[in-house]
Amino acid sequence: MAKFELKLPKMGESVAEATITSWLKQVGDTIEEDEAILEIATDKVDSEVPSEVNGVLAEILFQVDDVVQVGQTIAIIETDADASVAPAAPKEEAPKQEEAVAEVTQTVVAAQETAAPVISSGDRFYSPLVKNIAKKEGLSQEELDAVPGTGKDGRVTKNDILAYVENRGSQPAPVATTPAAAAKPKAETAAPVIASGEDQIIEMSRMGKLIAHHMIDSVQTSAHVQSFIEADVTKIWNWRKKVKDGFMKREGENLTFTPIFMEAVAKALRDFPMMNISVQGDKIIKKKNINLGMAAALPDGNLIVPVIKNADQLNLVGMTKQVNDLAKRARENKLKPDDIQGGTYTVTNVGTFGSIMGTPIINQPQVGILALGAIRKMPAVVETPEGDFIGIRYKMIMSHSYDHRVVNGALGGQFVKAVKDYLEAWDPNRDI
Repeated sequence: MAKFELKLPKMGESVAEATITSWLKQVGDTIEEDEAILEIATDKVDSEVPSEVNGVLAEILFQVDDVVQVGQTIAIIETDADASVAPAAPKEEAPKQEEAVAEVTQTVVAAQETAAPVISSGDRFYSPLVKNIAKKEGLSQEELDAVPGTGKDGRVTKNDILAYVENRGSQPAPVATTPAAAAKPKAETAAPVIASGEDQIIEMSRMGKLIAHHMIDSVQTSAHVQSFIEADVTKIWNWRKKVKDGFMKREGENLTFTPIFMEAVAKALRDFPMMNISVQGDKIIKKKNINLGMAAALPDGNLIVPVIKNADQLNLVGMTKQVNDLAKRARENKLKPDDIQGGTYTVTNVGTFGSIMGTPIINQPQVGILALGAIRKMPAVVETPEGDFIGIRYKMIMSHSYDHRVVNGALGGQFVKAVKDYLEAWDPNRDI
């Protein structure tokens, strides 16, 4: 019987590794092509790994909670084919590192034997890959904390630590800012929470922990400022009511307000490209593509942000299909890693829960996020050639959070005003 090596598949440009969360099949189980064998988790999304062949699971090379690199063999499947492949590399063999990692001095090797394990400390988070490289190269916690990070939120990437290792001999050893800090880490100031016998202690889910960490990082990274504006969406309300049934019959899709609002945001980003940026250190990266993140609810109550790529190039039909597809797959836990990567600006609909406004936290490394409030019937002054009168209008408040490090009040206000203008200028006779 032939042996097939099941490798961890590529899961997106920025995903280099994944953690095995569970094995759905055990050694000896019969497997069909495209049948899920195991579940994995990245810092982006959870997903399943299917089999590429029919056969029997002969060997499992990694266990639950092991971190696996993309391209590594994770299991062996015996098939009925006559051909055979080279045996899988032992689990202990790691992928070849770059030449810089291989050229380690005897001093580094000696330090490795005595170095304490590195951990994520303070406000810095280190991926398992970075920690493994630091351990292999004998970097102390103090050295790792001093490595400048160029990744998202200032995180240390693989290239950052490899560059540091390569130039390590020519750089002075990092020193603590004060002798006291070097002698003893600063104690935590948060008081412990004491649970009584009647309280229920609930462990946070893995996704919940990631979201919590991401939110804290964002607040500590960006100078959040908000602008609020009210839009009259009466024309949109009446137009959608008129066309939604016909749209459903023709396209088989439900026409919600979300794609309409997304279209207006995409147009406004095209008008104000300096809202479609990210910050890296002291540099601004102006994004060519307009990729809109759309906050969507997961079955466990958490939120995820799938991305509509090149949103400004979609017509309303295409935008509707994209919105409905991503929302459906989010609810079914079927999003792929690529579905939630590459966003340049985010929209969240707090009105779904009845909120009229909010102060959303920016989705790093973006510089803005727009919260859409609930649409309400409101008395309003209506201006006509015959004079002003009080009428019933459909109103919505939009809350715009932006990063005041790079977006000033004028730009932040002009952008959300442009979204309002596009919504209020809606053509009630528009064809779709």
